[in-house]
Amino acid sequence: MSKCLSNNLGDMQNTQPAMLAAKDLLAHAMAPVYRVINGVLVVTVFMVVGLWLSGNGTNAGPFDLARILVPDEARHMVWSNGFGMLDQYKSANESTATAAPETDIAAVIYNKSSVKQHTVALLMPSVAQVQVKSISHLADRIPTSKVDPQALDSNLMGSIQNQRAVADFFEKKYSLDRAKIEEYVSNTILIAKEVNIDPVLLLAVISIESNFNPNTKSQAGAEGLMQVMTSVHRDKYAVYGGTTQAVKPEVNIRVGAYILKYLIATAGSLRNGLKFYVGAANAEDDGGYADKVMAERNRLIGLCQTRSVNRLTLNGKDLRS
Repeated sequence: MSKCLSNNLGDMQNTQPAMLAAKDLLAHAMAPVYRVINGVLVVTVFMVVGLWLSGNGTNAGPFDLARILVPDEARHMVWSNGFGMLDQYKSANESTATAAPETDIAAVIYNKSSVKQHTVALLMPSVAQVQVKSISHLADRIPTSKVDPQALDSNLMGSIQNQRAVADFFEKKYSLDRAKIEEYVSNTILIAKEVNIDPVLLLAVISIESNFNPNTKSQAGAEGLMQVMTSVHRDKYAVYGGTTQAVKPEVNIRVGAYILKYLIATAGSLRNGLKFYVGAANAEDDGGYADKVMAERNRLIGLCQTRSVNRLTLNGKDLRS
């Protein structure tokens, strides 16, 4: 009996190395298969994520699955916040400028990009594709509570119909090229969202300051659509490539909108802010400048309100009156 047990034990001991060798051989043989499977899984994941990030180019397949699992807003957050944060980090490291007092707008150096994103309908959507650094991080330092409510967004320019009506008005008033006026109006609306100021007010200021001529330059040295004093605000233009960029609408409106908002908050009212903006802070009056801007602003408000009231709908869709 003991001899049989010994023989069986010996057979088992001889079998174990053989089994281990067989397992090793099988694992070695299956290794390429496992690598192929893992590779396929990785490629599949990258393809699904890539399709998700690239948007809904079709109405079937992975796009539908992506839209069901994760909404479009999440994809936008990945693109805007992810890459925006990288740009912000890069910009912050590239700039070593000393911070200036916030009370002195002429000394504030614009040196960081912003990741703030806005969704807004534009008469000319292509202006939103122009790569221009935001100025919202400076504008956001100005407390909204300090800004005259009249200078805050009236929400009238969110309608394409109203934007078209305003473009029609300025096109006829100044005999402007249609494409150019749509560009200026769309840029103003986009920047107004960025700065958190009323686009109707900005359009009124541009109208009075430059008649929508970006090449206008005063004897005092004010340039561009918003007639910003280039020499005084040289530091603001540094991030955009210097004062030679002052005539560019997307640059000039940003700098001018920020300065206007700051002055309105500092002066305590919209009218006083306009007086400061025109350079009449220490004068008894501003020569009627604030009245002109307010009158133009009221014309635009009336135009937009009239268009909104007269708007017709058919099956829930807006029709031009």
